[in-house]
Amino acid sequence: MIKYIMLGIIQGFTEFLPVSSSGHLVIAQKLFGLSGEEIAISVVLHLGTLLAVIIFFFKDIITIIRNLKLTVFVILTTAITAIIAILGRGFFEGLFSSPRAVIIALFFNGIILLITGILRVKSEKKPSLKDAAVLGITQALAVIPGISRSGITISTLLFKGINRETCFKLSFLVSIPLILGAAILEFKEVGFIVESKLCNILFGFIASLISGIISLFFLKTIIKRAKFHYFGYYCILVAVLAFLFIK
Repeated sequence: MIKYIMLGIIQGFTEFLPVSSSGHLVIAQKLFGLSGEEIAISVVLHLGTLLAVIIFFFKDIITIIRNLKLTVFVILTTAITAIIAILGRGFFEGLFSSPRAVIIALFFNGIILLITGILRVKSEKKPSLKDAAVLGITQALAVIPGISRSGITISTLLFKGINRETCFKLSFLVSIPLILGAAILEFKEVGFIVESKLCNILFGFIASLISGIISLFFLKTIIKRAKFHYFGYYCILVAVLAFLFIK
């Protein structure tokens, strides 16, 4: 049970911080000896952080529902991401069992984050449908374990010149349908593990929910202070250490 709680905490903090929750889960499960359940555990814990997003951004979700342009933005981003993810599903799922691939992706993720600290783009632009299309493509990269969804999407929006608070909100609002879709696609895997290890999974779910809400408050502060790129150093450090200690 302790291992699942630890995975839930790791998921909750790393899902929203730009350090790749899937990458950390793959590495942690390898260290905990929980091989063979990677995808199922990942989906269940992602549902915990999904609930955290809904709670944290509830007012913004209502705003999107009432705003046609924002609704179209989310739908377009989600559609493009979903098409790419579905077409490459077999390839992406195979990477969950490859720690080496995760390490490379995590290193790449760190480089992208560091670039956000080098390039200073004026944050005055309002998000357009063209931005939604670009966001949909880059968000699809986050299906690769080791690539942070929040990291790649917030970085994309920052590079497009959108203000930091909007980047923060849009990044997580477009994640809601994506996480729901992933859970539906992996329903059989999730059903099996919930049935066999219900208590463990429940505690992992609760841990990911609570730690997820805490990390959202933390990330919001970091982005406002323009310290987002600092996470790049962390990703590179973890990638190097994982490369040295995981065979």
